Amino acid sequence: MSKRRIIPGFGLSMGFTITYLSLIILLPLAALFLNAAGVGWAEWRSILGSPRIIAAARLTFGLSAVAAAVSVVLGLLVTWVLVRYHFPGKKLLDSMVDLPFALPTAVAGITLTAIYGKTGWIGCHIASAAAWIKTTWQPTGWLGDQVNSWADFGAAYSPLGIFIALTFIGFPFVVRTLQPVMEDLGHEIEEAAATLGAGRWTVFLRVILPLLTPALITGFTLAFARAIGEYGSVIFISGNLPMKTEILPLLIISQLEQFNFKAAAVIASGMLVVSFLLLFIINLLQRRLDWQNR
Repeated sequence: MSKRRIIPGFGLSMGFTITYLSLIILLPLAALFLNAAGVGWAEWRSILGSPRIIAAARLTFGLSAVAAAVSVVLGLLVTWVLVRYHFPGKKLLDSMVDLPFALPTAVAGITLTAIYGKTGWIGCHIASAAAWIKTTWQPTGWLGDQVNSWADFGAAYSPLGIFIALTFIGFPFVVRTLQPVMEDLGHEIEEAAATLGAGRWTVFLRVILPLLTPALITGFTLAFARAIGEYGSVIFISGNLPMKTEILPLLIISQLEQFNFKAAAVIASGMLVVSFLLLFIINLLQRRLDWQNR
């Protein structure tokens, strides 16, 4: 006797899913790697091993990871307030979290540059603080270069500005990933831990945080992946200084503008491989934590 599925049409829906994924995702990626495969290994090493590419990769992946980590902390605090407390304007604050989703990236970049530039509302205070540090402590090396940049331009045109832009666009991913999980957590677990003598921090660290960790890792992954490929909001606030504030997406666009499609394909392929490996490792960690929490 054959089994009857509750929801019919599995074959049709599965075929549609495979076709959709092939046309939208697999075929473009395959075309990218085929285009990059036309370049010899020596040229691959020459392109990806250039100091400019290495500096851009270090800046892109490093700041994306830091911005995603900060977004996790800020997202946890904001989600906690939105879920656990009731106050006037809560719905307005909840809807404001989605603004980076709806705001065009170019508009976000121009707005952040205006706010965090030397004459902006926040950038002027950063420039003043940097000028005071410059005259008082006189830092040298990398820190001295950053302080000089902040004193001249505020947070704009520096790695700090890129970090602000990446945090801005990655923060909503953490909140929206964490919010439904936190809403499903009842107060019974906390009350049971409290009756056993656990303090507030013990309840949070030993009871609530382990249950939220898989969602936090998912939010980090989404924010990290979004930050790696961000272009529109970063190019306005970064200044695009070679070896200092250039990001990998900008180098890909610059190669395309020069009709150097092979070099653009090589950079994009290398970026895709590194991103896939990092996301694969993060997903393995998340599955392991899910298995341990069961």
